[in-house]
Order: sequence, then structure tokens, then C-alpha cells
Amino acid sequence: MLQLDAHPMEKVNVEKVYEGHANGGPAGRDVDDVLVTHDLNVYYGSFHAVRDVNLSIRRHKITAMIGPSGCGKSTVLRCFNRMNDLIATARVEGEILLNDQDIYASQVDPVQVRRHVGMVFQKPNPFPKSIYDNIAWGAKINGYRGNMDDLVQESLESAALWDEVKDKLHQSALGLSGGQQQRLCIARAIAVKPDIILMDEPCSALDPIATLKIEDLMRELAANYTIVIVTHNMQQAARVSDYTAFYMVDDTRTGHLMEYGPTRQLFTRPTHKQTEDYITGRFG
Repeated sequence: MLQLDAHPMEKVNVEKVYEGHANGGPAGRDVDDVLVTHDLNVYYGSFHAVRDVNLSIRRHKITAMIGPSGCGKSTVLRCFNRMNDLIATARVEGEILLNDQDIYASQVDPVQVRRHVGMVFQKPNPFPKSIYDNIAWGAKINGYRGNMDDLVQESLESAALWDEVKDKLHQSALGLSGGQQQRLCIARAIAVKPDIILMDEPCSALDPIATLKIEDLMRELAANYTIVIVTHNMQQAARVSDYTAFYMVDDTRTGHLMEYGPTRQLFTRPTHKQTEDYITGRFG
């Protein structure tokens, strides 16, 4: 099995990287790119869901993926940890490099990929176990041999949840509020020390106060993790992300990457009129 360890990458001009993205050209490569896609295409049976996505995800940054419903942003997100493998009709073509290694290479175990690329879903989904066991479970199956109590505390502290649950670690996680459950799911993801954390609409089921806690947490976690978030909330994308990728659909309902670059630039000086129209609410 291929070991997905970090490898140095060739240094390129950052401006060239984003010039390529903005114009729909191939993604550039930089030493700070942790994940790179080349000509990514996704099919569900005969339906061409996503075409020719070239994208570079920056290490220890937050990248938001935005766009109208059905544009393929969640499909692309699920490619990053091979979740689409679980859909019988799905087929992925192209290349996705994690630390310069193709995660779709035949010798790579998808389970190993998910060890390096964690996932937090739209709806909080804690296991029907204790708070403690929710954190410990993933570490155990990945062969963790350290002090489990310390790992549980560290993970819950990293998710800004420790002070709220430290006296009820052996109570059911299902008794937590929705926002607490989502932070528990984030703690569960980071307990296995991934390189990347994927978040698919992580705040859509939460109230505004819980949403702000998750957003604050994302900014804190970016110091140690790379985060990719799918969101329909333009304000959220503008608040939390460093880079934003805007997806659109063509006349055949196939999604494609329209524009990608630093969030401030994309929101204030977008290259494409479709991007400006979507951000300002004129369509979508």
C-alpha cells in the first residue's frame, strides 16, 4: 500500500497559479499545495456530473467551494477522500494528488486516504456511543498506542468542546445540542490527525450562535489543518475562507469550475460576470 507521506513540490510563481485558475486553465503547483486535481471528471452512470476541474488546495488555509445547487461542489469534495467510491454508479477520471501522490492510484487503499482526509457532514452524526468513545473509536481502529485519555482531551480542546463536556465524557453523545454534536464530529475527525478536514455544509442545520462557534473553530484549526468547506452561505464563505472556488453548470447540467482565487479578490474583483451575479444574488 502506498504511504501518503509529505513530499516536497516544485516551487512556482503564486500569481501564475491563480491566473490559471481564474481563466479555467490547469492548476499550478506550489510548495504549499497539499492537494491538487488535474482534469478531474466525475460520472454517475452515463451522467457527466463534473468536468475538467483543475484546482490546488493550499496547506493550512480554508478553501470555500460555492455555487448553485447541482453544480458539483459536493461531488468534488467527496472525491478528495474517495467517498464517491461508495456509490455504485460513480466513476472518477483524472488525477488527485495528496502530498504529490495520486489517491486514485490502483495500489492506494481508500481507507488510508480517509485517514489523511477527514470528513464532517452537513448533519451532525455522532455515533450512538459515549462522548469519550466517539473520539477514541477512530484512533483505536487506526492503531493508536498513546494515552487515550490525553488524546480525547486534546481533541475535545481543539474543537472548543472540552470545558462543556469534561464532566460527562461517559454520557451519550446524542444528548448534546446540535452545535455541540457538530463540534464533537470535528473533534472525532481531528483525533486521527488528518492532513485535511472536509466540511460539507457543516452549519446548515445549526442556529446562528452555533454557526459562529463553528466558524471561529475553523479559523483556529487552520493553524494546524487544511480545511475545505462547501457552503451556500456567501457571508460565511467571505468570513472564514482564504480562497474560494466558484462552480457553475452548463446547458447539460454538468458542473465545472468557473473561477478560483483568494476570497477577497473573488468577492471584490471577480473575473467572470457569472461569479459577480452569483455573489451579489442576481441568480442562483
